[in-house]
Amino acid sequence: MTISRRNFLKVAGAAGSVLLAGGARSGEAAQTPQTSAGGVEFNGMLVDTTKCIGCRACEEACNEANKLPKPSASFSTESVFEETRDTTTGAFTVVNRFPNEKKPDAPIFVRKQCMHCNQPACASACLCRAMEKTKEAAVIYHKDRCMGCRYCMIACPFDIPRFEYNSPSPFVWKCIFCNERQKKGEQPACSEVCPEGATLFGKKRDLLELARTRIYTQPDKYVHKIYGEHEVGGTGWLFLMGAPEEKLGLRTNLGTTPYPELTSGFLYGVPLVFVLWPSLLIGLNYLIKDSTVSEKKEASHGEQD
Repeated sequence: MTISRRNFLKVAGAAGSVLLAGGARSGEAAQTPQTSAGGVEFNGMLVDTTKCIGCRACEEACNEANKLPKPSASFSTESVFEETRDTTTGAFTVVNRFPNEKKPDAPIFVRKQCMHCNQPACASACLCRAMEKTKEAAVIYHKDRCMGCRYCMIACPFDIPRFEYNSPSPFVWKCIFCNERQKKGEQPACSEVCPEGATLFGKKRDLLELARTRIYTQPDKYVHKIYGEHEVGGTGWLFLMGAPEEKLGLRTNLGTTPYPELTSGFLYGVPLVFVLWPSLLIGLNYLIKDSTVSEKKEASHGEQD
């Protein structure tokens, strides 16, 4: 099959149009609404930092529910609070301790885990749909789809996904909001065992109403803000705070724009480059060869003349 300049430009233009349209649709699909596609209201979790006593029962329940390796130190030890911890491939939720300026003898304990964004950047960035936002509100991970690009780690505004760097068959790990339990009508393991009611599970709308009521009725007890209500377009996990967010290890200055709107255009342009670039190179190669052949023919005719 011969390729003329006109045919090449047609093919390249058509390929570019299709790929750009595909990228736009991918970006649109990533913008998850406040409810699932079927109109099901999202579940959520409300963490009241003024009620948490740092017992770490949530950590232990998470460990058991996800069949994670047992830590070297028992869950009852308080030595872990000597430093601020991050989630790991073996600990999907951790509790950290922060000083309480109002009551120095009553430190504030704050959990850290996946926030399960309404419009998750990790799912938007994933090229093979290994990250998925479910109708129950959980952001789950399909390891059989993962190709190990780690775009989810780059995109996450809360720095949550963790990669098994030392494993011969590495995967990404994080809290999945006990999605299988939710599908059975059960609540997540961590909220089920919380002895103080510091972690409450329910419909997000109801949790927001409860949080507003607590702030309104106890204005001196809480910061007048629900962390997670608006951050990055809203998250499934909400926090009532007894101190400003910057004092509790919560990320600030995230803005209210859902991150997929900031990341999808670039990240979905990556496959566009890989697919379109070879086509352009082939076309350019053809044009160069065609030009060379034409020049040789003209030179040959000149010699004959």
